[in-house]
Amino acid sequence: MPTVLVVDDDDVRMVTCLSLSKVGGWDVLEASRGREAIEVAHSARPDAILLDLMMPEMDGITTFGHLQDDPATRDIPVVLLTAKSHVGPTQPWDGLAVAGVLAKPFSPMELPRDVAALLGWSPPGA
Repeated sequence: MPTVLVVDDDDVRMVTCLSLSKVGGWDVLEASRGREAIEVAHSARPDAILLDLMMPEMDGITTFGHLQDDPATRDIPVVLLTAKSHVGPTQPWDGLAVAGVLAKPFSPMELPRDVAALLGWSPPGA
């Protein structure tokens, strides 16, 4: 059973966690801030991290950089979550070794399948 760390500073975290645990059947860890996410990732070593781009104090890109700098967490695949629609030829995550990007809002019934597809995991329930 995969363990996924969900990092988001708002109510979306609750919906994301419920979706991954109830629909996906995965174990879920939570963090509401970048620093907390780094600590949890370092100690718990989840199988993947869903990381919100826009958070106070430390945004998702900066948090991702810290995770990449730490040998204990650099190999954990990260999927970015974003509510911002970026228009233009470049995106903030261009050049980053992220597993993928998912837009918010998302369908809670489809989220585990979408995450599994990005990570190359078997779909939940398969």
